[in-house]
Amino acid sequence: MRIYADNAATTRVSKSAVNAMLPYFEEIYGNPSSLNTTGQIAAEALGKLRCEIAELINAKPQEIYFTSGGSEADNQAIITAAKTGEKKGKKHIISTKFEHHAVLHTLNKLEKEGFEITLIDVNENGVVKAEDVEKAIREDTALVTVMFANNEIGTVQPIAEIGEICRNKGVIFHTDAVQAAGHIAIDVEALKVDMLSVSAHKFHGPKGVGFLYCRKGIYLRNLIEGGAQERGKRAGTENLPGIAGMTAAMKEAVEKIDENAKKLIPLRNRLIEGLEKIPHSRVNGDKEKRLPGNVNICFEGIEGESLLLLLDEKGIEASSGSACTSGSLDPSHVLLSIGLPHDVAHGSLRLTISEENTVEEMDYIISSVTEVVDYLRQISPVWEELQKGTREYIL
Repeated sequence: MRIYADNAATTRVSKSAVNAMLPYFEEIYGNPSSLNTTGQIAAEALGKLRCEIAELINAKPQEIYFTSGGSEADNQAIITAAKTGEKKGKKHIISTKFEHHAVLHTLNKLEKEGFEITLIDVNENGVVKAEDVEKAIREDTALVTVMFANNEIGTVQPIAEIGEICRNKGVIFHTDAVQAAGHIAIDVEALKVDMLSVSAHKFHGPKGVGFLYCRKGIYLRNLIEGGAQERGKRAGTENLPGIAGMTAAMKEAVEKIDENAKKLIPLRNRLIEGLEKIPHSRVNGDKEKRLPGNVNICFEGIEGESLLLLLDEKGIEASSGSACTSGSLDPSHVLLSIGLPHDVAHGSLRLTISEENTVEEMDYIISSVTEVVDYLRQISPVWEELQKGTREYIL
C-alpha cells in the first residue's frame, strides 16, 4: 500500500488538466506572439484562458499575468511594490515571520538595498492578528505581504480584514495564495488584495506554471527582460499547454471547493484526534482556521527525518515541512515562529491529504505513526533522559 499525504508539496495532475493540455501539443501549437494564422489561433486560445482564470477570482483579464509559478509571482509582486514605494520615498515593508522563503528571501534582498523590513510575530495558534498589521503600518510603508494560508501548518489568515486595513491606509497589499487557491474561495475584490500569487501544481495542475494577479493601476515591474509577452511585463513565450492545464484544474477545484472540504475536514479531524493520543505530542496551528487537508504535529523526543524515512518504508509519503527546504538540517522557521523550541520543532510531521484519500488510509496512518514514534523513542537518548527526569518535558 502506498498512501500519498504530501499534497502541500505537490498534487497529482488531474485527468481534466491532462486532457485540457493535449491539444496544445499537437493542434494549437503556435507561438501566441506570431502573426501567422497558427500563432493567432494560439493567441486567441491564450486570451480565452486568461478570461477564464480571471473569472475564477473575480478579476479582469488584463489583471492576470502568467508566470512559471508562485515563487516568480511572489518575487515580481514584492519587487513591484517596493520599487513603486521607493519612488515616493516609501521604503518600509511589512510581512510575517512565517512566510514562504520566496517572500522572506526577496525581503532579505531588499533589506540589503536599504529597505526597512518589519516581520510581525505570529500567535502560537499560527494566525496573524489584523490589528498587529494595522499597528505596524507607517507613513512610509510601501507594502504589506501576508500569505493566505501557511504552507506548513495550514493556518488561514484574516486576509479580508488585512485587505480592508491596507485599502483604507493606501498601502499595497499582496498575498501569497499558493496554498489557498483551489482550496478556499478567492474573490480579489471582496478581499481587497492588490496582488495575489498562485501556482498550478498545488491544485492538481501541472508544475512550472502559475499566475500573478495585479490590480489595474499598479505599474508592474519586470523580473525577466526580453520579448513583449504578457503585455511587456513577463518576457518569454507563454507555456500554453501548462496554462490550459492550470485553467482546467483550477476550474474543477473551484467548482468542488465545498464538496472537497466536506470530505476532507472529517478525514483531517480523524487524523488529528488519532495522532493527538500519542503522549507528548502537539498539533501545530489553529484546529479550525486551517486548510481542510492539513495536519501538522510534533512529537517530543524524536527526529522528524527518521520518522519520515520509516513511514516511507511503511508506504506513507509525508514531509516534515516545506519541500522547498527539505535539504536543510535546521528546524522549520514556521514552527519556531509560533514559539516551538528547536528540540520539539525537529520532531515535526506534516500530513497533507487530498480528496483521493480514504478513511481506511487515515486509520493506517494513525497506527503506523504511533508504532514508529514508539520505536524511535525506544532508541532515543533524548527520550531516555526525559523518562529518567534528567531533562524536562516540553509537551
